[in-house]
Amino acid sequence: MVATINTTPTVEPSVSERILIVEDEQPIIDLLRLVLEREGLVDVAEAKTVADALASAGAEPPALVVLDVMLPDGDGFSLAARLRQITSAPILFLTARSGDLDKLTGFGVGGDDYVTKPFNPLEVVARIKAQLRRSAASCSASDAGATEVFDWGGFRLCEAEGVLEVDGRQVAIPAREFQLLAYLCRNPGRVFSKRQLYRQVWGEESLGESDDNTVQVHIHRLREKIEPLPGQPLYLVTMRGLGYKLMPPNGVERR
Repeated sequence: MVATINTTPTVEPSVSERILIVEDEQPIIDLLRLVLEREGLVDVAEAKTVADALASAGAEPPALVVLDVMLPDGDGFSLAARLRQITSAPILFLTARSGDLDKLTGFGVGGDDYVTKPFNPLEVVARIKAQLRRSAASCSASDAGATEVFDWGGFRLCEAEGVLEVDGRQVAIPAREFQLLAYLCRNPGRVFSKRQLYRQVWGEESLGESDDNTVQVHIHRLREKIEPLPGQPLYLVTMRGLGYKLMPPNGVERR
């Protein structure tokens, strides 16, 4: 079930971002395509299966992926994890799976946003455009000459290249986790609550427990990547009752 829309064209110019819609219901694809084109996003590709989505993303990397969870030949969560191996493009889940565990799983495998069905197509497109703006801003910062390299000894983060190295080896990292770690690296020793991190990294005000859990999942994923013993973190520590803190490089006690 989706809302009806006014199809009068807007005056926004067309842009070249390629949107990949992975959805097995053609009416939903057609509706999203209509609203996206109305907003100037005219390069829209579609895939109805996991296999088609991987082939499409591999042949021409998208700027953003809209991803259903329930697909004929697999699930969107597993597909998102595989897409993360070939692209850092934002992933927006659009699905009837509305449970908190489903949402946490979506963010945990690298999703950047999560919208449940039934949905308002105008809201979905607004979220898509917001993700594209953030992605473009990140690229612009790199193109402008961001050369910051953060070296914690055990791990090294290069913002300009979008690279994380752990013990000298490059580690794949989803865009949102990279942004979160970069923000913490720019503010070593400072304590942030979950809601502060959500506001700074996701660019929105936290709406409560679900968003707090999203931050917690991303912190857990980062620890799995950068910590020698994720259950006993050296770098990204919990300040009980306050939030999280990335220890300054000279404040890390080696074990």
